[in-house]
Amino acid sequence: MDTFLQQLINGLTVGSLYALVALGYTMVYGVMKLINFAHGDLVAFSAYVGLTIFTQFYGSNALSLVNIVIVFSLTAIVVAFVGVLLERLAYRPLRTAPRLSAVVSALGASLVIQNGIMLIWGPNMEIFPADVFPSTSWNFGGVIISFTQLVILALSAVLMVSLYIFINKTKMGTAIRATAIDQDAAKLMGINVNRIIMIIFIVGSMLGAIGGLFIGMYYRGLTFDMGWLYGLNAFIAAIIGGIGSIPGAMLGGLLLGLFNAMISGYISTEWAETFTFILLIVILIVKPTGLLGEKTAEKV
Repeated sequence: MDTFLQQLINGLTVGSLYALVALGYTMVYGVMKLINFAHGDLVAFSAYVGLTIFTQFYGSNALSLVNIVIVFSLTAIVVAFVGVLLERLAYRPLRTAPRLSAVVSALGASLVIQNGIMLIWGPNMEIFPADVFPSTSWNFGGVIISFTQLVILALSAVLMVSLYIFINKTKMGTAIRATAIDQDAAKLMGINVNRIIMIIFIVGSMLGAIGGLFIGMYYRGLTFDMGWLYGLNAFIAAIIGGIGSIPGAMLGGLLLGLFNAMISGYISTEWAETFTFILLIVILIVKPTGLLGEKTAEKV
């Protein structure tokens, strides 16, 4: 039972990270019907930016709450700016082009960001300091929960609930949902579609930035190509939950994190990735639209 509960905590922690990153994929797809393959590399970029801000301004000192907020805020702002720049340069000129052109552009942007990370920070692994958060941990009958895990679980839950409220209960969220349904009709209703798309890139990039910082603080080891792995897992989570569905991205991320944790705990860590793809195939066979996805009629 101790092993199960420990893997449950670990799975929820990793699943929260996947969910934060998956939300960036699903928001862009929901509005633009485009898979932003560069999103995973933005997540990696955010981890490096956060590490640089931390080491340049605070050195090896443990951070106060105010300093942690500053590091997260500055990193989110920088990554949001890069996300907007990505949309302006790589996606907006191809908005009316065939969908394959945008996919190729997204892959090209991914390579640019990945190689940019390598050129700026080098090809060697960077290590995130261990003392960003206090090293406190709690033991509940053999189940260990660290302070870092607690922060990840709590802040991820707050962010996901806040995003759900923003999308479903605010005027801007209504405009985003209208744009996702039909951009032409949204324009006729007076909605600035370009502004809406810019907002989803800002919000998605900021969520990815926070996810990237958490990944760095949780796993500590950073490599310039790590965006591919975390981006792929988050993309799979979005598909499992239902690509284009915000609750689906949240659910898919948590389920994938739990699934991987249980496979790692009871079978083998080496088999976790294999079983992830088996799960994806099963979900696509049983429910091709994902757990919370809905079929949409194609315009002809």
